Amino acid sequence: MTVTTLASGSSGNCTLISQNNTHILVDAGISCRRINTALKPLGLTAADLTGICVTHEHSDHISGLATLTKQYRIPVYATAGTGRQLCRRIAFLEEVLNTFSPGRSMEIGGLTVETFPTLHDTAQPCGFALSNGSRKAAVVTDLGRVTSEVLQGIAGVHLLVVEANHDVESVQSGPYPYGLKARILGDRGHLSNEAGASLARFCVDKGTHTVVLAHLSQENNTPAMARNAAEAALAGREVQLLVAPGTEMGGPLPC
Repeated sequence: MTVTTLASGSSGNCTLISQNNTHILVDAGISCRRINTALKPLGLTAADLTGICVTHEHSDHISGLATLTKQYRIPVYATAGTGRQLCRRIAFLEEVLNTFSPGRSMEIGGLTVETFPTLHDTAQPCGFALSNGSRKAAVVTDLGRVTSEVLQGIAGVHLLVVEANHDVESVQSGPYPYGLKARILGDRGHLSNEAGASLARFCVDKGTHTVVLAHLSQENNTPAMARNAAEAALAGREVQLLVAPGTEMGGPLPC
């Protein structure tokens, strides 16, 4: 099983998890053309995708979804609350939409997909952990704050793609209006570098061998700040630590 970030950050998020002939996207927050361009070095096209798992309905996670579903009829998996929001925006999506309640597990192609609720300012957000029976990877971004459901959902993963969205001081001292700052820093916003690093440490202490820092803000973070916070939290632990590129492909990484 491999994990490849196709894009990660404020302008778009899209991660590919592959196992043999099963290829699942977690979110499709970049254009269909960019997705096809990113898939080409892997010997794939969007027509090879088995399914798309959607964490929530914000545009940086679904901007390519309409074209992907219209042209390729790829099955989409989302919570019932997220699904309702998606159907209001994308014509005929209900024809390929599969909804579930957070906490349910599903079989998609050759992978088991576990789901768990997250906190974000959307209808019914969730996180995903995918397993081939022996290896497991999780994608957790847009968390707001870490809950017991998130910890339970990602415990035991071998590879973790985890949010390190912002440097708190950069948000507080930056030009954003007060309301936006409060949203980012609030319980239904985004994880700071330190919060993401703490979550990574939790997983590494339970056996995670690869951590990918993701969803970095272009305005309120840098790869160096995110990495420094994670390195401090993971000091003395044996782990591969990476920062997902914002607009380019990262990986594929073995799980």
